[in-house]
Amino acid sequence: MRFSVFAAFAAFLAFVPAPAPAQSASFEIAQHGHDVGTASFHFASTPQGYDSSSLVNVAMQGLDYRLSKTERLSAANEFEHVMLSATVNGSAVTVTGKPDAAQILLNISASGKSTTTRLPAHAAAVFLPDFDPGALETLLTLSVQHNGRDLWAILPKNSGSIEPVQLATYADQQGTLDGKPVAVHHLIATIAGTQTDLFSGPENELLQAELPQAGFALVRKGFVLKPPAKPVAPAE
Repeated sequence: MRFSVFAAFAAFLAFVPAPAPAQSASFEIAQHGHDVGTASFHFASTPQGYDSSSLVNVAMQGLDYRLSKTERLSAANEFEHVMLSATVNGSAVTVTGKPDAAQILLNISASGKSTTTRLPAHAAAVFLPDFDPGALETLLTLSVQHNGRDLWAILPKNSGSIEPVQLATYADQQGTLDGKPVAVHHLIATIAGTQTDLFSGPENELLQAELPQAGFALVRKGFVLKPPAKPVAPAE
């Protein structure tokens, strides 16, 4: 994957470029344990950094949600450009965004209304739509590069906003991936007053996310958390 999660390697990684093969992963979206959709991401290295894409499909009573996102990141996983197209219960949403001088420029079109918003720029900022596993993967990568500090989330809701991300590290757990035991790291990200539980593997790959929307979870295909997600004490 893009970076190892082990803190002992942090100094080493600062001087040696991480390998950057193409990465893809597929996820089930569940609510209260019942499958309601799918999501996926793909990262590919370029001479300048990374191209990424995400797809999300949720179909359930009260929510019909489709998302397609393409994004460009620097070699340091910094946000450079994004294009998003989505439908939410039949209403179309489009978003484009990019850094502009010392700001981030967002253009959002939704419900027949277009807005342009300028947000303060931060190096470790993640463009974070709902249910997007690629965005959460990037957040995990940036958390290692920045030691969990000065992280930000660009939220493409309403006219757009940028919010600080507070990370808390919890005790490691166990799970299986494709039937093989895997050590699982547990973080809780607090963004705009809501919490997202993030479970990642030994190489910082996203395995599961318990989302702030009531009862929703993203679960990597082939992954089983043992025991299932539940509140645990923070790591000492």
